[in-house]
Amino acid sequence: MLKIKILQAVLAGLTFLLGLLSNLVLRLQKQSQKPQKQQKLLQIKSELDSSSSSSTEMMVVDDDDMYGLSWRLAMETNNNVRPWKTIPLRCYKHVENYMIGGQYEHDMNLIVDEIMFYASQITLSTSTTTTTHQDAWVLDVDDTCISNIPYYKAKRFGCDPFDSAMFKAWINQGMCPANPVVLRLFKTLIEKGFKVFLVTGRYEGTLAKITTDNLHNQGFIGYQRLILRLGG
Repeated sequence: MLKIKILQAVLAGLTFLLGLLSNLVLRLQKQSQKPQKQQKLLQIKSELDSSSSSSTEMMVVDDDDMYGLSWRLAMETNNNVRPWKTIPLRCYKHVENYMIGGQYEHDMNLIVDEIMFYASQITLSTSTTTTTHQDAWVLDVDDTCISNIPYYKAKRFGCDPFDSAMFKAWINQGMCPANPVVLRLFKTLIEKGFKVFLVTGRYEGTLAKITTDNLHNQGFIGYQRLILRLGG
């Protein structure tokens, strides 16, 4: 009986020691995991900070772009919203991206496709007399037939004030490139039999020859008349 009690006491002591050892092992494991958890938390915090910074920068960019869209809509729907001589600087990137980023060309192509479809539905007069054959088409010159984008690019697309002397110097170089979309329309109208007239605000006295040469060199051949502003 005494032996049994001694054995029970020994087992109880061993059980107690095992419990102590188990608790010690668990504490050591938790302590070893703390640095890893802290490192993981720091990593997550760093990623969140980086994401927040990127989002803030994107919001700033998007804010300017949205401002550009809103300003453009306001000017297109009511040009008297506020007197202005230059485009707001916040709109610069928006306008630049529109003009040379592909959207302007895409818009022009869509519009000209619709115009050409409309023109294809018109039955022209077969009479050759000037009194009855009045099927005519009128096209503007600057920034329609030929482009001044190189000039406006140097002036930050209107963010800098318009300089008439500088613009005239650009025109006198005779290097305005054709707007290929409008040139396509022009040639189609000529082939269909329309009498095409070109109009411009350029002065006849000083810019008639350079304008005529520029148009001819860019492929605008066969129009009825180039109408310029008197004087110059």
